[in-house]
Amino acid sequence: MAFASFDRKTASAPVAEINMVPLIDVMLVLLVIFIVTAPLLTHAVKLELPLASSQVNPPAAEKIEFAIDAQGLRYWNGELISREDAAARFRAAGQKGAQQAAQPAVQPEIHLRADRDVAYRHVAETLADASAAGLTKVGFVSQPDPH
Repeated sequence: MAFASFDRKTASAPVAEINMVPLIDVMLVLLVIFIVTAPLLTHAVKLELPLASSQVNPPAAEKIEFAIDAQGLRYWNGELISREDAAARFRAAGQKGAQQAAQPAVQPEIHLRADRDVAYRHVAETLADASAAGLTKVGFVSQPDPH
């Protein structure tokens, strides 16, 4: 498709009309796109959703701060107790979690803080008492190394 001639003898005025073919091609492509996508916008899927009852969220687990100092003294949430009292409290907490078996998240979490100079047998006795009571959620609390 030539718009002008290199021959000066037959040179004519510039072409002053718009070529409509590219415009028509673009419009046809857009028309096809709209024809294809229009039914998808109005199409609705008919569903019968199931009926369900909402349940109350389970209560957050109780946290027991259990500490053992360098002398082997035990502290339950900051209160000084003996090993026998700690074992009794572990049993009570374990029975409380067993009574509410439908909600396993009720079992208390034990956060064990042991001094680094404490004899390991005190920590082992505490873990054994908690395990005998049925308490399995035990976490060891430490401080990060400053280096």
